[in-house]
Amino acid sequence: MSNNIEAFLTTEEEQDIIEAIRQAELNTSGEIRVHIEKSSNVEATNRALELFHTLKMDNTKLQNAVLIYVAIEDKTFVIYGDKGINNAVENNFWDSTKDVMQSHFKNGDFKQGLVEGVLKSGEQLQKYFPYEDDDTNELTNEISKG
Repeated sequence: MSNNIEAFLTTEEEQDIIEAIRQAELNTSGEIRVHIEKSSNVEATNRALELFHTLKMDNTKLQNAVLIYVAIEDKTFVIYGDKGINNAVENNFWDSTKDVMQSHFKNGDFKQGLVEGVLKSGEQLQKYFPYEDDDTNELTNEISKG
């Protein structure tokens, strides 16, 4: 399974995505994580919700964490935001971020799709959850894999 994930992104590409997460979080108190797995036998949104809890993303102070979930072989991805975000934003809040990611994914440029998705998520979060002086990085920026 991990071979497939390594073929999806090189180590350098993963580092670029981690750096994008770091950059995106500089301007927001929101937290962003990326999870990549080969496939899921559960519907993508339900799997993202499952992982959200497993990765303890629902434990942030302002409930403002975002998970970008990708299932490689299923050719699907989900942007999942916590209650604090979803209560503050309109229903189609993530659509423009999804569109940017999808256009890169369709061209096979998964790294750029994830980098731009992360950066755009950070921009979106900044509007509702600006960075505060006492902000701490509550979640790791590392990419999790299943």
